[in-house]
Amino acid sequence: MLAIVGLGNPGEKYEHTRHNVGYDVISIIAAKLDTPIKKLKFQGTIGETIYKGQKLVLIKPQTYMNLSGLTVQEAMSWYKLEPKDVLILVDDIDLPFGQVRVRAKGGPGTHNGLRHIVQCTGSGDFPRVRVGMGAPPPEWDLADWVLSKFQTEEERKIAYDAYLTAADAALCWAENGIDVAMNRFNKRHAE
Repeated sequence: MLAIVGLGNPGEKYEHTRHNVGYDVISIIAAKLDTPIKKLKFQGTIGETIYKGQKLVLIKPQTYMNLSGLTVQEAMSWYKLEPKDVLILVDDIDLPFGQVRVRAKGGPGTHNGLRHIVQCTGSGDFPRVRVGMGAPPPEWDLADWVLSKFQTEEERKIAYDAYLTAADAALCWAENGIDVAMNRFNKRHAE
């Protein structure tokens, strides 16, 4: 039994913003697996399926980003999951825009959603797929940056390509484990 949790904020206002990477990647995975994300449970919407012979639950917390840990904690308790069995999909302003990075565990960094998950579960030992949004331009406030939408067709293409890669990385993790996913998806990028 595994879970993939895509972090984001509920509501039309936040759809397809930089901070809603997790929601968008979960939607891609759900489409690939023909698994609707409609059931209300754990203060989130979920979809359950069988993937490569084991149960997989896809989760979009509906608590707003800063309270994501509530959903993660409830799902872990219900399904009797360890942190290593829960993959978190998240945006990351510390990665260059469009870069995807897979990690076995780590601290929350500047991300309030990850911070709340660590706070609620008492662990940072969650595998994660981080999608780079880049740092905000100097004239932008951080909150405004992460809640903004992509402005150009080129930005939307870069983001969508990264989301497809993140979805593939998540499914690789579910099938082969974190080490294979890291080896396959953590490529060096030219600066």
